[in-house]
Amino acid sequence: MIFVGRLLLVAVVLSVALVLILRWVAPPTSAFMVGGHLAQLFSSDSRSRIHYHWVDWESISPNLPLAVVAAEDQKFSRHAGFDFDSIGKALEKNRKGGRLRGASTITQQVAKNLFLWPGKSYLRKGLEAYFTVLLECLWPKKRILEVYVNIAEFGDGIYGVYAAAESVFGKKPAELTKWDAALLAAVLPNPKVLQARKPSSYVMERRRWITTQMRQLNGTEYLQDL
Repeated sequence: MIFVGRLLLVAVVLSVALVLILRWVAPPTSAFMVGGHLAQLFSSDSRSRIHYHWVDWESISPNLPLAVVAAEDQKFSRHAGFDFDSIGKALEKNRKGGRLRGASTITQQVAKNLFLWPGKSYLRKGLEAYFTVLLECLWPKKRILEVYVNIAEFGDGIYGVYAAAESVFGKKPAELTKWDAALLAAVLPNPKVLQARKPSSYVMERRRWITTQMRQLNGTEYLQDL
């Protein structure tokens, strides 16, 4: 038991140190990207590869952080990592047999994508909650959002705003318009199926909805309060 306790203490100390370091240091990769690299080793598609390049907040159009908040987590600035109202509604809908619905906040998605693996096990969800608390305690909201737009997958193997802006629009991240940003945010629920390069009617309708939500959040002025 003493050994197990010491092992847990070491794990906690190391995880806290890692989260603190990444508050200021750009992540060289993420757990999801590592998983993608490993999958490529067993893939017969030689064209498949990971596209990722970090971009600092100042070099990103404010339209994209605003768009992902509008699309994914409109309570982002107000919650402490968990949207319990959305979680309750999702559980109720799932209990009634409706379409399975998630309720992950942007902070939870950063915790999962950066440190963990895909899946729905209790262990992974517990670790996700643990890292979510660490992120909210040790990072400012702006840093959480900065990391999210840099590691989120916007297409098959396309991670982050730099790769997405370049591959979809042939632009730099700072040049993204609100319509560009809304289109990228529109594919986030399932970037391996929904495409920004060849958007379906569903993606286009979702883009229109996101631009409306961006306006209702008071535009890019919303980001000044983070």
